[in-house]
Amino acid sequence: MKNNLLCFLGLSIIGIVSGDSCSLEISPSRVVVKFGDAVSASCVASRPVRVLGWESVIAASHTQRDLSVQWRVDSLTDWIEEPICYGVFFTAPRQCEEKLNLVLYKKPDSVSISLVNHSSPVVVGREYQLQCEVQNVAPVQYLVLRWYRGQTEVYNHSFSELSPATPVQVSSTLLIVPNRADDGAQYRCEAELELGAEGPRPPPTVQSEVLNIAVQYPPDFRSPEEEIMDISEDSEMVLDCTAEGNPPPVYIWTTSNLQEKADNQPVLTAASLGPGVYTCTASNILGKKSKQFVIKHKSKGV
Repeated sequence: MKNNLLCFLGLSIIGIVSGDSCSLEISPSRVVVKFGDAVSASCVASRPVRVLGWESVIAASHTQRDLSVQWRVDSLTDWIEEPICYGVFFTAPRQCEEKLNLVLYKKPDSVSISLVNHSSPVVVGREYQLQCEVQNVAPVQYLVLRWYRGQTEVYNHSFSELSPATPVQVSSTLLIVPNRADDGAQYRCEAELELGAEGPRPPPTVQSEVLNIAVQYPPDFRSPEEEIMDISEDSEMVLDCTAEGNPPPVYIWTTSNLQEKADNQPVLTAASLGPGVYTCTASNILGKKSKQFVIKHKSKGV
């Protein structure tokens, strides 16, 4: 359209000027629009002009009378659209142009989180990768992926080094080495498009579902130290061997005469426990631990 107009007017133009020396102003200078929404911008010439127009894949327009011209699209769905306002003037510089800073964005179709090459539960102290996948987001250079453990942000990943304007699929990984406190921890990731001051507030955001982490660890006693207990005749004894572990521990009691009591009870209560050494062993698939209880009879008169 622009070249045809120039030929029609019989103009001889050596070059095109843009930037500070151009007599055109676009308002707004930067437009952020959601895929499929309406968008418009105005171009105003600051001196008399022969032709003023918009060069565009869609909605190209021009005027030979006014000092302003509007570009408007009712539903913008063209990812390569780069509207340019151009002016052909009576005096030098005879032609100049300004490009509209247009950002067309689309929220992700989905955001998902998973363990890489593994399924829960995980084992304490080992290294694992979590992966967050984002489907069909644009433009990716404005995307920030935020990782959360519970309500705490633990990592974020930006993609500013990428430049495609069309929707893409991207992913981010988070390395974790779980400890016992991570058993039952909830991880999630959040995709956020940070589109600048002209973008929507709050920024467009899509969250993944929550990934619950179950951590397996060997048994450990709440009080691992040996316990020495003095009892009088017919007094009731309570031997507490409770241990924490995942999977839950299995308990075996043995006495100093090696007689096994495989009743799988963490707490032994009886009035008939005689003096001696009672050993409790708590075990699961990851290991075992033992604790001793030493029972002594109180001497009469003490």
